[in-house]
Amino acid sequence: MLPSLPLLLALPFLMAAAVAAFPRSSRSTAAWLAALAPLGGLAILGWLTPAVLDGQIVRTLLPWLPQIGLDFHLRLDGLAWMFAGLVLGIGALVVLYARYYLSAQDNAHRFYCYLLLFMGAMLGMVLSGNLLLLMIFWEMTSISSFLLIGFWSHRQDAREGARMALVITGGGGLALLGGVLLIGRIVGSFDLDVVLAAGEQIRASALYPYALFLVLTGIFTKSAQFPFHFWLPHAMAAPTPVSAYLHSATMVKAGVFLLARLHPALAGSDLFFYTVSGIGALTLLIGAWNAIFQHDLKGLLAYSTISHLGLITLLFGLSTPMAVVAGVFHILNHATFKASLFMAAGIIDHETGTRDMRKLGGLRKLMPFTSALAIIASLAMAGIPLLNGFLSKEMLFAEAISAGGTETMRMAVSIAALLAGVFGVAYSLRFVHDTFFAPGPHGLDRVPHEPPRWMKVPVELLVVVCVAVGIAPALTVAPVLHAAAASILGSAMPEYSLSVWHGFNLPLAMSAIGVVGGIALYFGLRKLINLHAVTNTTTGRNVFHAQLDAVSALAMRLTNGIANGSLQRMLLGLVLVAIVVAAAPFVANPASPNWTAPQPIPLLGWALWLVMMGCAIATLRVYKQRLLAVLLVGGVGLMVALTFVFLSAPDLALTQLLVEMVTLVLMLLGMNYLPAQSGPERPRWRKRRDALIAVIAGSGLGALAYTAMTLPPNTMAGELVARALPEAYGQNVVNVILVDFRGFDTFGEITVFGIAALVVHALLRRTRMAPEQIMPGPPIKLPVPADLAQIMFPLTLTVSIFLFLRGHNAPGGGFIAGLVLAVPLLIQYVIQGTASVESRFGFDYIRCIGTGLLIALLSGSASMLFGVPFLTSGHLDLHLPLIGDVPLASAIGFDIGVYLVVFGGAMLMLSMMGTVKPSRTRTARKGEIDLQRRSARTGEMH
Repeated sequence: MLPSLPLLLALPFLMAAAVAAFPRSSRSTAAWLAALAPLGGLAILGWLTPAVLDGQIVRTLLPWLPQIGLDFHLRLDGLAWMFAGLVLGIGALVVLYARYYLSAQDNAHRFYCYLLLFMGAMLGMVLSGNLLLLMIFWEMTSISSFLLIGFWSHRQDAREGARMALVITGGGGLALLGGVLLIGRIVGSFDLDVVLAAGEQIRASALYPYALFLVLTGIFTKSAQFPFHFWLPHAMAAPTPVSAYLHSATMVKAGVFLLARLHPALAGSDLFFYTVSGIGALTLLIGAWNAIFQHDLKGLLAYSTISHLGLITLLFGLSTPMAVVAGVFHILNHATFKASLFMAAGIIDHETGTRDMRKLGGLRKLMPFTSALAIIASLAMAGIPLLNGFLSKEMLFAEAISAGGTETMRMAVSIAALLAGVFGVAYSLRFVHDTFFAPGPHGLDRVPHEPPRWMKVPVELLVVVCVAVGIAPALTVAPVLHAAAASILGSAMPEYSLSVWHGFNLPLAMSAIGVVGGIALYFGLRKLINLHAVTNTTTGRNVFHAQLDAVSALAMRLTNGIANGSLQRMLLGLVLVAIVVAAAPFVANPASPNWTAPQPIPLLGWALWLVMMGCAIATLRVYKQRLLAVLLVGGVGLMVALTFVFLSAPDLALTQLLVEMVTLVLMLLGMNYLPAQSGPERPRWRKRRDALIAVIAGSGLGALAYTAMTLPPNTMAGELVARALPEAYGQNVVNVILVDFRGFDTFGEITVFGIAALVVHALLRRTRMAPEQIMPGPPIKLPVPADLAQIMFPLTLTVSIFLFLRGHNAPGGGFIAGLVLAVPLLIQYVIQGTASVESRFGFDYIRCIGTGLLIALLSGSASMLFGVPFLTSGHLDLHLPLIGDVPLASAIGFDIGVYLVVFGGAMLMLSMMGTVKPSRTRTARKGEIDLQRRSARTGEMH
């Protein structure tokens, strides 16, 4: 049973990769591949259901970073099981619905990739048994929802909505991280079981108010609670399948899920009661009232979602056992009727070309089946009897009139609940009346008709659930509700009845008042004002943009003051900060270094040192002669490499030599981008200042280097030497450190290296040479060097592979081998040109970087399948005929990733630096630019 949870979590990510791997497949194939993730997940979840309903908690625990309390702990209890079912079940329906919703111009493969990434992030969040692991998936939901909301990136409202959602929920995520860290400090662990059992300890801590504030900030931003609610209506710029998924089972439900998950740990104080219930009540009323005046179908549903999320938050804030049960129940009910309503709104938009209720009307005659489904779902949203929304609304009324706290608080909550009931009926009635019964439609560019048969199936299934739960709740939803609520309340689980009829009581009277009042309010507003003429303004949006503009202006001023394009100023700031940070410990605790007596330097060492110093000083003298200065800097690097050889460090010498070769070429290519003439001479005082700073920084760095080199042998270095062979199965300690002991650091470094290469590519791929820089005539032919370069390449490739294979036990490895392969290829680029080389070799350096990172990640993660930490090495001795024993370490897989990333990144940067193209059109060659001409492939200016 244990491997089932990792497989359940991995399915969406695997299917996302499968969809991306076949970009030319049909839309139906992409939809089927995408559907395999939720359908397979539901099968696994069904297999685990008996254990969950029996009260068991299914777990998978793999150590990850135990030093910081982070374990890969997956935990499936009743609450996680319910949410996983919602994520997968509604996700499967959304995949089917999207197959028919997306137009032929939409990139369905990209859409399904984003959707599956989002599904996987939500599953990871609800299954997390460690708060730090939960935070990782929490942030993944923010990023993937940003991609989904901004899917139609050609639309400004989509870009704005995606940015707003990312900023608000991302900021809340930072606050939540702070709260999680405080909880971990209070409890001493991030394990969810430990945290949930330490409720009294958390509430008794002096840090509890701060932790609660930070956690609630994260929850309120994610679940669109006041005052952060304004981002959710603007997320309606997303395709309707995304809206249906975000509003029913995922994004906005992530906040209330966390509120339910941490309820045993955080609830039980007056601070929690008044804060959560107060914010929930405010959100409940604000969302419901604003929903009445919306003209967009999805806008109305968005504000109704805000209201219902406020209702759920209010119930969890009341904190009584029955309020928690009601909150869980309404999460289920809201998911079903809201998903069906969004899909119905999408069908209407799909078939009429608009969501504006002022243009709609009379659709009950043109789209009778869709109208019936939408009307039933709307009645469930309004809380009409015999539908699921009625039952949880009755529970809300019952809990409101018996709320704890002062009498004033009880009265306020009761009034808020009653007003919400009135407003809910009013906006539901507007949705139904203006869309299906009002005169119309008006000004449509097509004749509305029913959608394709399979596009209606998800709506039909969800409406059937609404009716079935509303008529027979004890036979349908009771086991799910009991399992989820019991995982929150434990022994405090109350006795309750899910009967449709509880007799004539005050909650029933409040329901009746809500229905009658809602009808009266809607038609009264129609009499008093013209609802279609109401102009909607969003204060939150205006405040958000004002703050964003202020932050952007401040950032621009700071940037212009610090990074104004002057490389000298940036280097000066960097060196000064380094000096201050390095000197601060010595100033705080003055101590003289305990240096050992120096050893005599042989004559060769003095020679290397003098040549190095000579090259460095000469560089300062001839810095205006750029080519000569670059060659002298290369001489300094060469002397450093020879110094490593002199000090018996062959790995470092090889690396330094190859990096120097590549850097030298990079600097030479970079001269294309420098102005023809150097800037004016700097004042003498600036030269003296820079010289003083350089002497201080160089002396300090030299002192630190000397201190490190003269440390006694019984330090960490000695331990690494002793552990390299028995634990990592390698005799080359330097390579073992890179791919095993510090492998995670290396993975981060190659990731940064790959990102840097992609940034260079993005900046330079559209660079065009100025007309006055184009040399006349054809390029110069160099046949002999070209032939030599081609002959060298197979030999160098062999050397590269040799250095790679021996790297674990002798000088070499993936980094060195990647650079060795890059150098001869770079020579061919210089001699023969980009077109000639790429036509013969056809390297795709971007894919090479991505493949390398993927191989490094997979090879490092493979060790976790055996219950050991990331990048733990394994060893195998193979006996091959004629060859003999061949020792293999699993770290070679990670080193392959390093090899590919280093080669691909270096070549991508160097090829882009050396491929500055002339302008494509004759007008551009003459210095004229035609603004109407763009590349059909990239959209760039010709």
